Amino acid sequence: MISIEELIDEFEFLNDWEERCDFLIDLGFELPPMPESDKTEVNRVHGCQSMVWLTTGLKQVGDHKVLQINADSDALIVKGLIAVLLAIYNHKTPEEVLKIDVKQYFSQLQLDKYLSSQRKNGLFGMVERVQLEAKMLADSK
Repeated sequence: MISIEELIDEFEFLNDWEERCDFLIDLGFELPPMPESDKTEVNRVHGCQSMVWLTTGLKQVGDHKVLQINADSDALIVKGLIAVLLAIYNHKTPEEVLKIDVKQYFSQLQLDKYLSSQRKNGLFGMVERVQLEAKMLADSK
């Protein structure tokens, strides 16, 4: 999976939103598969224009427990946005996740400029879900 820094670097070389959108869709194809059994109403992210499912958990990596996010959507562009979220959040401790200024990354990628208001609502719905899950995981330690 690509890091957020690599993603920002890649976006700088893309000329317009169409190229960026195509790149996001390509990233979405690289998402790890989500088991069908996880695509439930409980795991659904509401507020999204399309169907989105998201689960989180902790994974032991060395001395730290890091966030492990799994998500999927029925929309190709949203799968790409999920890949962006994974680049930002995955494999960070819950405490690190809570400190991330995600709007800064969205601005650097110009997602705030080009996404429709419905897609932005869905994206921020996913962000809120990840942050809520990270807070619950941090509090349970």
